[in-house]
Amino acid sequence: MKVLVTGVAGQLGHDVTELLESRGVPCRGVDLADFDLTDGAAVKAWVQDYAPDVIVHCAAYTNVDRAESEPEICAAVNGMGTMNMVRAALSVNAKMVYISTDYVFPGTGEKPWEPEDEYGPQNVYGMSKVQGENAVRSLMTRFFILRTSWVFGLNGRNFVRTMLRLGAEKPEVRVVADQIGSPTYTRDLAALIAEMIGTEKYGIYHTRNEGFVSWADFARMIMEKAGLPCRVIPVPTSEYPTAARRPLNSRLNADKLKDAGFRPLPSVEDALDRYLAELKAAGV
Repeated sequence: MKVLVTGVAGQLGHDVTELLESRGVPCRGVDLADFDLTDGAAVKAWVQDYAPDVIVHCAAYTNVDRAESEPEICAAVNGMGTMNMVRAALSVNAKMVYISTDYVFPGTGEKPWEPEDEYGPQNVYGMSKVQGENAVRSLMTRFFILRTSWVFGLNGRNFVRTMLRLGAEKPEVRVVADQIGSPTYTRDLAALIAEMIGTEKYGIYHTRNEGFVSWADFARMIMEKAGLPCRVIPVPTSEYPTAARRPLNSRLNADKLKDAGFRPLPSVEDALDRYLAELKAAGV
């Protein structure tokens, strides 16, 4: 099995590539320097030259707030770019893993979202990821769509690193407390992907570390585990305006993973412990 991983410069793409290589799986991680997702001819030529058996498509436009002022660029990368990757995958008969998001849902209520729930994105980024999902679903039969949330990993910026920086600089931070979801450690998600691509259990899945928390809860957990005296002050989303509307309910029901025989990801607390140890080992 030979695997192509897009978005290797990002948090998840980096960890998927590193894990597969550590297991001796022939793997190539690529990013914008290799080809532009919006250039269909370039994508197809590169994929046909490498001829992977599996494509793990992590690359995406992910600046949620900037997308509101750059909707065409966001749609071109996440929508048409994914369509280009799908067509290239079909040309070499490769299966695909497409990384998606809870932002494809309305973000209302308190009930965890099911894989079969209807779309209802509330911002440009969410709409573009729906376009990407539809590109995969409309043309492919051998695919895994993995919706996840609140990702954190070593290779990039994320909420944990922001809180660690602010916690070292400030006596207190204000963090929204009415947005509920599950952080997801890219090491754990990468392990699931590595397991999944060796199967034919195709479909749409939700995946995240076990346990639901608010951003304020998570911030408090980070401060406590890092030994930072910074006080976390919970505030409503209305006091923290952003260009893009954020979902209040990012809960994802991951039961389908267990039903398919995949191991659930470890708890949020366990994931954070290991991530903080990873940051320390890396001297970050």
